[in-house]
Amino acid sequence: MLLFLNIISCDTSLQNKNESSQEKKIPIKVVVISMFELGEDEGDRPGEFQFWVERIPLNESIGFPVGNRNLRLNREKGILGICTGIGSINSAASIMALGLDERFDLSKAYFIVAGISGIDPEDASTGSAVWAEWLVDGDLSHEIDGREIPQDWTTGYIPLRKKKPFEKPLPEDNEGAVFRLDPDLVEWAYQLTKQVELIDNEEITKMRSQFKNFPNAQKPPQVLKGDHLAAMTYWHGELMNTWANDWVSYWSNGKGNFVTSAMEDTGTMSSLLALEKGGKVDSKRFLVLRTASNFTMQHEGITASQSLSGENLEGGGYSAFIPSLEAAWLVGSKVIFNITDNWNSFEKGFEHLKNPN
Repeated sequence: MLLFLNIISCDTSLQNKNESSQEKKIPIKVVVISMFELGEDEGDRPGEFQFWVERIPLNESIGFPVGNRNLRLNREKGILGICTGIGSINSAASIMALGLDERFDLSKAYFIVAGISGIDPEDASTGSAVWAEWLVDGDLSHEIDGREIPQDWTTGYIPLRKKKPFEKPLPEDNEGAVFRLDPDLVEWAYQLTKQVELIDNEEITKMRSQFKNFPNAQKPPQVLKGDHLAAMTYWHGELMNTWANDWVSYWSNGKGNFVTSAMEDTGTMSSLLALEKGGKVDSKRFLVLRTASNFTMQHEGITASQSLSGENLEGGGYSAFIPSLEAAWLVGSKVIFNITDNWNSFEKGFEHLKNPN
């Protein structure tokens, strides 16, 4: 009998301890995901993280020794900021570490990537902001050097388990090559922000004027929907741009359109899906906003290498770097504050908003 009572006492203590631990967790409504910062979190030349820290503001710094840099929190608003480090390896590791961090309750959180990217001149100008529905990975593949590919191939990239580029049918298990975000949530974010006025300046105008054969590149910066290619190799040029369009179309079975290119988002999505299996997050509450700091290919009259080195090395960086950071804030913050200001509606998930009964 004494042993039985001791067991009951231990079980009760453990339950109380678990409940107490759960109560101490910080409830998070939105996680803002950036990938790099140039210096300090505040007060110097900004990277992707700084505007969020300064303007929300994310006024509380929280140690995150397993990550790229400290987390930043606005406890009152329930907004948490993370800077993952560049590349899908770093983004996957950082988001996994965050999801397993027992200090936070992320079970109802919305995750929003807000980062810069290259943009296809077929679709829009630099300075634009793009909401993605399809995320396609540009690294998971077989590859043959371009000097050795057969003459009837357009690329040396081959889907895993296939023998030639773009071979059908699509693999039943894509092994993380493609993800589709909740199309209704993406459409909601787009409709909410499509009229946001973005920065257009002399540098952006000068750059886009050189893309004479691309009508959409001639337009001022805009908010649009378009799909995203994530690859840790920073590729550039007309031929690679053609590959990107074909690769996204292939993996989305013709439903996606390549618009932006960066390095991290398939890694982030992979971790969210794994964390969802453990009941830590809801992967359907994920949005990707990429804003265009540069074009993904050269304009007429220069080579791909000249274009790449010109954007990266001359004049201090990308021609639309600061406007793209501003676009991420202008567009992303409108969605984030709409969620936090209407939390009673968003807490149950976007499905509930569509079907309240």
